[in-house]
Amino acid sequence: MEIALIFIIWIILLFIGIPVGFTLIIAALAYFIIGDWNLVYSSGAQLIDGINNFTLLAIPFFILTGTLMNASGITDHIFNFAMSLVGHVPGGVGHVNITASLMFSGMSGSSLADAGGLGQLEIRTMRKAGYHDDFNGGLTAATAILSGIIPPSLNMIIYAAIANVSVASMFIAGLVPGVMIAISLFVTTYLMAKKRGYQVLDRANLKVIWENFLKAFWALLTPIIIIAGIFSGYFTPTEAAVVSTVYALILGFFVYKELTWKKVYHNFVESMKMTGVVVLMLAAIEFFGQFVAREQVAIKVADGFLGITENPILLLMLISILLIALGTFIEALALLVLVVPVLIPMVTSVGIDPVFFGAFVILNLMIGILTPPMGMALFVVSRVGNIPVGTMYRGVVPFLIPIVVVMLLLIFFPEISTFLVDILN
Repeated sequence: MEIALIFIIWIILLFIGIPVGFTLIIAALAYFIIGDWNLVYSSGAQLIDGINNFTLLAIPFFILTGTLMNASGITDHIFNFAMSLVGHVPGGVGHVNITASLMFSGMSGSSLADAGGLGQLEIRTMRKAGYHDDFNGGLTAATAILSGIIPPSLNMIIYAAIANVSVASMFIAGLVPGVMIAISLFVTTYLMAKKRGYQVLDRANLKVIWENFLKAFWALLTPIIIIAGIFSGYFTPTEAAVVSTVYALILGFFVYKELTWKKVYHNFVESMKMTGVVVLMLAAIEFFGQFVAREQVAIKVADGFLGITENPILLLMLISILLIALGTFIEALALLVLVVPVLIPMVTSVGIDPVFFGAFVILNLMIGILTPPMGMALFVVSRVGNIPVGTMYRGVVPFLIPIVVVMLLLIFFPEISTFLVDILN
């Protein structure tokens, strides 16, 4: 009864609009007040212990890298290069949207940063080409999730810290599923564009492609520097985040020359705000985790799931349904830090690889941010593109289908996610 009451309090706090981090702290406090107030003092130390992790230092630097890249005009160079590559294919500007997001995902690490940074430019260009807003909004939201899966994904870093697995392994585990999603979106875009008769752009000549490549070249090196540096042993994933920030500053000031100290100041402030939200969430979940641990919620959830089936495939399907359902009204990061500590012991007990499970969980959370009624990516794209939310709901459905297909392929063939990890380790 006490467990149900605490979760009811938490859900009510969420629905009345209190930030997720505070809802977790308040719900945990309610538990200790009802039970034993003296436990607040010992459990409160977890607020600090939850963020006392070297790996988590990567988060503010990758966030800062993404904001600096946006402020440096890099999004325009990436978009123009993508336009010259695939603009001539049926559904050309849609393919540009996917290609640009695929390139940008290796720099920002955040789906919502992609949606907010590239989203406005992508939607404006598609509108000029005569594409309908349901298509524009749905595709832009769908491509934004690539930044949540492809390295350097902030979600992967947080999962690695919670599940105690290698950040480098998580980065690689997300690479192939991310590329598969991009390919599936290419196919869907092609078919929809042919059916709707959307405009095809003129094919760019080699000179234009080369010029746009040169302009985007230094920005495109960012993910290569990060991944190569980690796997060559020159720096850790946390140090890679610092290197990427320094590199973004060099590009902004000396290569593209669009950064000013005023912009840097505003980017630092914006990054601190975003980091504060993440850190509060991580600290709060450690505090809330004391309630989860004392009431053995993880064991009870595991018993519930394993009472239905111990088959890994069926178990993953049940977890997928749970994550997508919760993701319709709980923000992806909050859900990540909330469910992973509960689910990890259960899935490892039936032989599921925790690295694969991380890629699987994050893909499901990315589907959640696209799922009505509360998908965060839908609201961000709606705002930056000035598209009604109802239109976003209608437009995202055709693009959810291929992403769900990729998720099902992961369930049946987990090696899709882990074979590169096995080769490189």
